[in-house]
Amino acid sequence: MKNKKKILIIGAGGHAISCLEVLTKLNEFEFIGFTDNKMKKIKNYKVLGSDRDLHKLKKKCENLLVGLGSIKDIKIRDKIYKKAKRLKFKFPKIISKNSYISQDAVIGDATIVMNSCFINSNVRIGKNSIINNKALIEHDVKIGNNSHISTGVILHGGVKVGDNVFIGSGSIIKENVVIKSNSIVGMGSIVLKNINGGVFFNKLKWVKP
Repeated sequence: MKNKKKILIIGAGGHAISCLEVLTKLNEFEFIGFTDNKMKKIKNYKVLGSDRDLHKLKKKCENLLVGLGSIKDIKIRDKIYKKAKRLKFKFPKIISKNSYISQDAVIGDATIVMNSCFINSNVRIGKNSIINNKALIEHDVKIGNNSHISTGVILHGGVKVGDNVFIGSGSIIKENVVIKSNSIVGMGSIVLKNINGGVFFNKLKWVKP
């Protein structure tokens, strides 16, 4: 059996733990530990330092996955990615064995596709992005760098998502809609028109019969 590549995960929260589960089932990497700025202990796992220690950790491991996933972390993800890039870390794309990826979809380095996702034909996904559990990405969708498509999101055909975008769980985006960079789409939103930045949120109103 060939030697596994060592990999380090930045962050030690819930999303980072979920990333580790995907990594473990791939059986391609040797996980060496997390980093965490608060240096909190995680049961059964090593915390090797903070993200300020990346230059030291490079001596132990050259592969990195950014395991930050919340709205407040979206810009921090980008900063850490760019810092680690300058330090010559490598960023393998991580794709769950439980997801379907079309043979002509293109996925950038440092992006993770989590469990039970469906990515259809001619999809383009940038670098350092998250496609979270059960996301459905239809044909001809374009997603930029450092964006998070949350659990159960549906992007219909031809949707374009910019950089640094967070789309909350269960949201549905109509075909050919454009969501520009630095936008936030709230959980459960139904998006029928273009979003030009800022925060968007709507919720279906239930009417009693």
